[in-house]
Amino acid sequence: MLEQFLGTDITQSAPVLDRATDGDDALLDAYSRAVVSAAERVSPSVAKIEIRQSARGPGGESRERRGGGSGFVFTPDGLVLTNSHVVHDATRIELSLPDGRLFPAHLIGDDPATDLAVVRVDGPNLPAAPLGDSQKLRVGQLAIAIGNPYGFQYTVTAGVVSALGRSLRSYSGRLIEDVIQTDASLNPGNSGGPLVSSSGEVIGVNTATIMGAQGLCFAIGINTAKFVASRLLTQGRIRRAYIGIEAQTVPLHRRIVRFYDLARESGVMVVGVEASSPAERAGVREGDVIVAFNGQPTAGVDDLHRLLTDTQVGVKTWVTMVRRTERLELAIVPQEGRSAR
Repeated sequence: MLEQFLGTDITQSAPVLDRATDGDDALLDAYSRAVVSAAERVSPSVAKIEIRQSARGPGGESRERRGGGSGFVFTPDGLVLTNSHVVHDATRIELSLPDGRLFPAHLIGDDPATDLAVVRVDGPNLPAAPLGDSQKLRVGQLAIAIGNPYGFQYTVTAGVVSALGRSLRSYSGRLIEDVIQTDASLNPGNSGGPLVSSSGEVIGVNTATIMGAQGLCFAIGINTAKFVASRLLTQGRIRRAYIGIEAQTVPLHRRIVRFYDLARESGVMVVGVEASSPAERAGVREGDVIVAFNGQPTAGVDDLHRLLTDTQVGVKTWVTMVRRTERLELAIVPQEGRSAR
């Protein structure tokens, strides 16, 4: 009766349902295999980092503060990548691996402007994570995060690359460029851990989440991390040019923009000039608005930061600015900046 009511033969339709179920299982298995394979390849290199810092209590007494995060070994001789904010100002760093080994570590160098740091441990047979190429990433591809959220060691979460080319404000105030956005779940303790592709290569260094938001997590592209790590290893720091001003982004009057045919409708207003700085020696004054640096328009402070690279250190550079209603060209010689938070 049921067969007549449905107008079909249940015994004939059952194989169709089985085939659909088999297809779903095959897809799920392929996804699972990709995550499992990538996690097994990289997890042995993922480190739990614990640090101690000296801090002052409310009464001025000295006391010790504990913290930590994640990192990953990227060379067999014990070099480890992590976030600057994980190890910055640490008086003691300890690193543990999934095989149970515990190592004291020392800081090679850190760069708050990109929130990256390199530490070293001494030990035999250290597993190194393979590094990928973040320039080849595509939106929608699988992304796997491995770390130690809230102290739960070697936790694996998976998602996709949600967007590329994001900018993220670092702890030093500079913008970190070419940041990867992902929805792979990150929590406190994941900082410094690897973001991994389905092929088991590290494509980013997990660095931040937006508190209160779901699925908005960020990682610094591994290509940026490679560059920063190489500079930290050779020089112990990242050299950046410094001119010695405090500044803010301001809109320009339309008449000034039209009269001087400026490329942007905003600029960098100087709100303070440090004593004996390159800016003071060049004659920069409070209230001046920088509209171009070395011929490149500066619509805001972030533009100026991007142009103050190590190649500008010690090089005579022309700065275009507006002082009240007058356009000026001043020669300035940037010096190497201080790395500060």
